[in-house]
Amino acid sequence: MDKVYVISEHAATYHQLLAAAQLPDLAVTHNAAEATIWLADPPLAVSKLPHANALRWLQSTFAGTDALIQAPFRHYQLTNVRGIFGPLMAEYVFGHLLTNTRHIGQYAKQQAQCHWQPQPYQSLHGQTLAILGTGAIGQYIATVAHAFGMKVLGTNQTGRSVEAFDHTMTLPELQQRLREVDVLVSTLPATDKTHQCLNAAFWQHAQDLFFINVGRGATVDEPALIHALEAKQLRGAVLDVMQQEPLPESHPFWTHPKVTVTPHIAAVSFPDQVFKLFTDNYRRWHAGEPLLHHVDFDKGY
Repeated sequence: MDKVYVISEHAATYHQLLAAAQLPDLAVTHNAAEATIWLADPPLAVSKLPHANALRWLQSTFAGTDALIQAPFRHYQLTNVRGIFGPLMAEYVFGHLLTNTRHIGQYAKQQAQCHWQPQPYQSLHGQTLAILGTGAIGQYIATVAHAFGMKVLGTNQTGRSVEAFDHTMTLPELQQRLREVDVLVSTLPATDKTHQCLNAAFWQHAQDLFFINVGRGATVDEPALIHALEAKQLRGAVLDVMQQEPLPESHPFWTHPKVTVTPHIAAVSFPDQVFKLFTDNYRRWHAGEPLLHHVDFDKGY
């Protein structure tokens, strides 16, 4: 008999879902030390890991597991949430992109002033979008971009071809071609290899680029990003993730005229979707089969 411990801001909902699911040979416990399985929000789970003596598998309720990877405990299997965030990320990316290119905010201001003034704009059709990361999220964004008639480039560690993209390459290769890119979207995870990889050297070939970060804040050298904005290498940045969250009130991102800040809301984890993934994985666990969406502690994803 396995025992599952839930630690999440949505714990009450997960407990209701567990009670209704009646998964075989699984009991709910409120004692972290005796649980073999955790269903957990990574930031909340970290402080309890020193007492997780019986833990064998932790199902993260988030896609990002940075907090757990950085903790000095690796005696368990870690799985995360994948395959459900693509549509939400695409909505966020193109919502902001269209707001920018079609001057939606400017028209709202003009309406308040009873001011009739058309603004010139360019269509997304024919523009080049580069996506950092060719995983499920990047592939979904690429598919939507093609519907707008955009050319889509992608990056991964080896430059291997991925069907959803017109062309794929490594990050250093893209760096040399940034002048060709109109919009850059980052879905990169936080790893040792990606730490502040979007730095001054990376932006040096950019020209009037629009940047959206829905990956991880640790991938961005923030002072270098501000410099690139002021040097007109970037025409704007939409940031849903930062190095420090919540973003300190004194941070220059808050007041920079070319930066849009949102509080890490591009794709939230809905409990019913997360729980479906958990139940699928639990049935695998119960049957002795390999778990889906396994996270490699060394790689960081």
